[in-house]
Amino acid sequence: MIIFGTRGYLYQLAVLTLVCGWCGNPAAHTLRKRVTKFTLFFVPLFPFSAKYATQCTFCGGEQKIPKEQAEQLLAQHVAAQDGNPFGQAQQQPGYAQDGQNPYQH
Repeated sequence: MIIFGTRGYLYQLAVLTLVCGWCGNPAAHTLRKRVTKFTLFFVPLFPFSAKYATQCTFCGGEQKIPKEQAEQLLAQHVAAQDGNPFGQAQQQPGYAQDGQNPYQH
């Protein structure tokens, strides 16, 4: 007996600020990639389908987008993250990088 089938995987690629096509609000949108893989004996072997979509975190509206547009949005997101002049992660308020607590004197 051979057991085969498919399994879906959902990857969140980025969180972007866009104007929603459903509600019209400028809100955060998650850029997601859904990959369907062929499985044999419950072991995923190879992907045979990949679809991209954005989902509004305000209204929940989801819009499917082509691969080219998803790659372009992801490249813009990465470029915006690399806009930091020193290439370091942005420092959060109340966090000291050198291990010192800014609230203790």
